[in-house]
Amino acid sequence: MPKSSKKKKDKAADFSKAKLKLGKGKQAASNAIDTSFKARSINLPTQSITNNKNADIPSTKRRLTFDDLLAHLKHYSPGTRKDAIIGLRELLEGHNELVESSLTPLLNALVRLIGDEDAGVRKNLLSFFSWLFPRVDVEHILPHSSMLLLFTTSAQTHIFPEIRIDAVRFLDIFLEYVPQLVISGWREGGKGNGSRVLEGYLGILNAGTRFGETDGPLKATSTASVVLTPASKLVVLRSLSTFLIHALTPTGDFPKSCRALFDPSNPTQAWYLKNAFSSEDAYHTFERLLQPSLQAGSKRHPARAWEAEVDEGDDFIIPAGLWARPCWTLDELMNSIECSAVEAEGHDSPEVSVLSFVSRIAQTLHSTLVATFLDCAPTVFSPGSTPSEVETQLVVTIARITHTLYEPILQSSLAKQNDVDNLSSLVGYMTPYFPSTGGADGKFDRACEEFNLIFCELTSLLLNAPDNSFSKHQKRRSQNPNPSHKRPQRDQVLSSQTSRVSDYVIRRLRGQSDSPSQIGHVLGASAYVSLLPTIWALINKPLPRDTTTNEVLCTVIDHALNLSSKSPCKRLTVEFVARLILLSSAPQYHGNMRVGRDVVEDQKFETWLTHLPQVLWEIGASNLLSTETVLRVLLRILQRRSKLVHDKTIASLGSRLAPFFSISHSVRGHLAGPYRNLPAQSAIRRQAL
Repeated sequence: MPKSSKKKKDKAADFSKAKLKLGKGKQAASNAIDTSFKARSINLPTQSITNNKNADIPSTKRRLTFDDLLAHLKHYSPGTRKDAIIGLRELLEGHNELVESSLTPLLNALVRLIGDEDAGVRKNLLSFFSWLFPRVDVEHILPHSSMLLLFTTSAQTHIFPEIRIDAVRFLDIFLEYVPQLVISGWREGGKGNGSRVLEGYLGILNAGTRFGETDGPLKATSTASVVLTPASKLVVLRSLSTFLIHALTPTGDFPKSCRALFDPSNPTQAWYLKNAFSSEDAYHTFERLLQPSLQAGSKRHPARAWEAEVDEGDDFIIPAGLWARPCWTLDELMNSIECSAVEAEGHDSPEVSVLSFVSRIAQTLHSTLVATFLDCAPTVFSPGSTPSEVETQLVVTIARITHTLYEPILQSSLAKQNDVDNLSSLVGYMTPYFPSTGGADGKFDRACEEFNLIFCELTSLLLNAPDNSFSKHQKRRSQNPNPSHKRPQRDQVLSSQTSRVSDYVIRRLRGQSDSPSQIGHVLGASAYVSLLPTIWALINKPLPRDTTTNEVLCTVIDHALNLSSKSPCKRLTVEFVARLILLSSAPQYHGNMRVGRDVVEDQKFETWLTHLPQVLWEIGASNLLSTETVLRVLLRILQRRSKLVHDKTIASLGSRLAPFFSISHSVRGHLAGPYRNLPAQSAIRRQAL
């Protein structure tokens, strides 16, 4: 019953008429549409069309001036800050004159966004800096460098890992345009920015070290517990590699990598021969033999000669030979005085201090380098796999950092046994993957070639490394009656590595591939220069008792003979083979490699020597540096009366050199040779005559 009554009431409600009440008015129909509206005013103080702005002031499409954009950089909204950076680029692209005139307020406002918590703001700021720095002279950036690096190093230690990684990306931009400011004071106890930058790198990698504590074991100071992704680790390690390259090769005080300094327009420096001479002066004297007077691309700046005015009461010592040089730049003079003052106080020389500090950095990074390499190498070098670009570049970057750190250490006589052991350990982990072969991807091919070349250089460093150079370490070993049992095992491993490197070098010089499925290719100029330290180490090592001919040496000479005269590698081969011939005539040379020890080697040397006039004819005046190099090589070998120079050799050279000056053609008569095209009144003409 209740349900039926309710249904009746619901049906009756559909037809019931609402009663009107007094004062209420008539109700609107159920299908009526309300057409009433309300209007409100909107206040836009920065975009109001009622504001009259000066049309002469540069502004963006949104009518924002430079001052407006700087104010927006401080806005609480990340979107507004990001739009302000985009607006600044738009404004400065349209009005280039504002870049230098407004640089100070611009950088003062932008540096505060380096550590911004919004990723979009930092990304746009990175893009803006990449656009801005190439358009500003370095001299205008120098006054702001301290402020830029202060905020960047502060962001390196930020609580958020993403901000730390972006701070490293900012450092990459600074290292590209103002590297000397980034690395200044990087050494232990340095007062510049470099020390803070280096500590930031190590802190991100969880390898922090208090560099002031020179005694006792290394102590980790990083409290970061964040594990970096491979991509983030690659960003940090790449930047650290660039930092170390700039820090260790700025002034020429240390042995430098041929790869870093190679310039095809300039002669090369055989720094790897330094340890083969009894003194550094003897090495420099030998290097001057082949140093040409003409260097393409070099600019000679006027220098002022300084006169010696020294009182007896001076506190510092003027080094011997300071005033013997004809001219000194102010920078060289100040560096020499600083070094002399340090020596006068009885402290270690700057080279000893720097190398000791580099050794500590290498020891600090050792575990990080090993762990990263072992994580990526099996995947990268696995047969048939397609490795990711990040892991491939991580492996190459690890090899590059290892080479950058250990090359100056082991090229010096100050190397410790611990340095040799650490490098031997790293090379041991790399050995199973050498030589690595490329695949279908061209980028992977380049990465494999760089890895192979670096492995060869590291092996050559171990091959030439002093077993025990530090006097303290020598004393410690002499007090130990039980020598290490690891020495024979290490020698056996090094012998195996040397054999693999020797086979790889021979294949590359002959143009053969590392894999039967690949096609061999000619060795490039840059790769040849990178292999020179390894080639020298293989040539200079003592031969086995039952062997008289060095296969690597013969392959090097054959490669130098077979190259085209106009090949980019030709001049490099001429310089290197000529040095090998002239070494035997150097009075203070004490290496193993000598001319005249084997008949086969001497015959190849003589064949190479007599082919130089043909090279001279084919080059002519098209490459003056190569022409002068060949002429100077011939002069030096003849002047020093090398064992290869016989009457027959001299007669052959004379007859082959005649066409360089003039030719008697059967039809055209007398013709001038390439000598005529050489610049008049030049040193090259005098050398030819």
